[in-house]
Amino acid sequence: MSNMIKTDVLIIGAGLAGLSTALSLPKSLNITVLSKAALEVCSSHYAQGGIAASLDKADSVTDHVADTLIAGAGLCATDNTARILGAGQQAVQWLCEQGVPFTQSNLTKENDNAPDFAVLKTSDLHLTKEGGHGCRRVAHADDATGRHVMDALTIKAQTAINITILPYHEALELLTSPMISSSSFSMNDSDIKHCRGALIFDHVNERQLTIHSAAVVLASGGLGQLFKRASAPNVCVGDGVMMAWQAGCRLANLEFIQFHPTGLALDDSSFLISEALRGEGGRLYCPQTGVRFMLDIDERAELAPRDIVARAIANQISSNGLGYVHLDVSHLPAAFIQAHFPQIYQTLLALGIDMTTDPIPVAPTAHYSCGGVVTDANGLTDIAGLYAAGEVAYTGLHGANRLASNSLLECVVVGRNIAANLPRYLTKLDRLKNLEALKKTAEALEKMPQPHTTTYYELHQLAADIWQSPTLENTQPVILPSSKQSSYPTYNADKALHSDVNSAEITIALKALLTANMGITRSAKQLEQALRQIEQWQESIEHTEIMLSDTSSRTPTTNSELAIFQLVRQLALATIIVQSAYQRFESRGGHYREDYPNLAETPLTSIILPWRNATFDSFESMTENERYPIPVTDHI
Repeated sequence: MSNMIKTDVLIIGAGLAGLSTALSLPKSLNITVLSKAALEVCSSHYAQGGIAASLDKADSVTDHVADTLIAGAGLCATDNTARILGAGQQAVQWLCEQGVPFTQSNLTKENDNAPDFAVLKTSDLHLTKEGGHGCRRVAHADDATGRHVMDALTIKAQTAINITILPYHEALELLTSPMISSSSFSMNDSDIKHCRGALIFDHVNERQLTIHSAAVVLASGGLGQLFKRASAPNVCVGDGVMMAWQAGCRLANLEFIQFHPTGLALDDSSFLISEALRGEGGRLYCPQTGVRFMLDIDERAELAPRDIVARAIANQISSNGLGYVHLDVSHLPAAFIQAHFPQIYQTLLALGIDMTTDPIPVAPTAHYSCGGVVTDANGLTDIAGLYAAGEVAYTGLHGANRLASNSLLECVVVGRNIAANLPRYLTKLDRLKNLEALKKTAEALEKMPQPHTTTYYELHQLAADIWQSPTLENTQPVILPSSKQSSYPTYNADKALHSDVNSAEITIALKALLTANMGITRSAKQLEQALRQIEQWQESIEHTEIMLSDTSSRTPTTNSELAIFQLVRQLALATIIVQSAYQRFESRGGHYREDYPNLAETPLTSIILPWRNATFDSFESMTENERYPIPVTDHI
């Protein structure tokens, strides 16, 4: 098998965002979808609650937007939020047409014992309620929505003749080049880059591949596995964010890590207890006193937004010393619980907990990154031909705190928006290449009249018009003080085998560090401590001759090399996340600073400039009016 593959569209990630894009693209395009592990190892597969959309007659998109903006604590991008949520009904209907077996209303179930899920209408669906929503608007498939959705879409994708799915293929680096080839030998800041594929690690054959494509869709998921307790599968380490940053994309709001309030607190379990339990009447109690503590914290009680509930539980845990609180649904009818939450009921029963009679021990767990690669509602990034969707992307929908079940909706809507936009991009790109070829022919043969020739400047203008990068308002830059910390991680593969770095040990320690110092509550002292420790790890790797450099000509070609490569990249990402939290001097949504407990007067989006531009050099070039105070100590 060749080490080079050509395809029309490369999609990095086989979760809901990736498959929604693949299935919505024209069948005339050859599409390659990468999955870092087995197809079911993705966050979408494990989503329990459902997909939020204004489907009820008593609901409206306006109300859905209003609830989202409240949960987002002033940092939602209003226009993108309205666009994405406004397409909610169409997105759910599309999922119905793909064969997703959504739970239907009681009336429909009674009248139809053998429903044809492919012709379900959104008006047929049973809707539940989750925290932060003012009404029932969450469509679900029992309590395993993600699994049912992904099973249906995976079957569709596997039977599509134009879609090739490659499991156990991990993207290492995005490939970019000047859009106009005449400038290929002098690529500089004025050249317009486009994404033309990626370097891939084939885990099955332990080798490196190059995949060339006309466009790339980044749908690689989040970064939850940087934390000790996380709901995300072990492939979610933020590598997509780092690849995009290296390629030239801005990142936004990485300090806003959402912690799901009710992860199962039993040994090292990563199992979530769906927010829908609280939506149906579940209550939170202190195990020692039996007090229902949310009543005194928020008028919405257990249905307050996730950041509020998670902090309340964390405060209870810090005082009770047990490591958990109790979530109780035993006051609800047993038959109702078993019918509406069959997966959770059976999972807990196997662990010795009968939720119809016993309380469930729960604690917050890292769940979702509200920040990511800057995109618009159509998935366009700062690099032409590179789209992003799902948790890896920052559309501004989630603001400082994601409203429950908006994420699955975002995956489908933005994925389908990408599918609508991408063919137009390919057509424009082909037109540009044809004009460029025409220009070269005219110059070489001198046979074409002057009016028909195209100058390089005109080609450059045409290239600029092909792609519109997303715009952001009310931003603040995150400055990465150390050039070493902000360098993108690469290393000399020839020397990797001589390394004495215990990558597994440092990875575990990094998870514990971020959980303790970058968790639900933070402070300058904790964040400084985290930065010092991360820098020490980076130095230990550097001293073993694994190089951090400004070039990335080498990437891993074996599993042992890959482990070091992944660790260095995770340390670089951890630095960016902690620096983002360190430089936000307020508490807002999922970012709570004990030393800055109040909201800032103006909500600002944190922006990390593309790699090479995010250090003090860029900061020094700002005017005084653009700067803001940054406490930088000698050891950072």
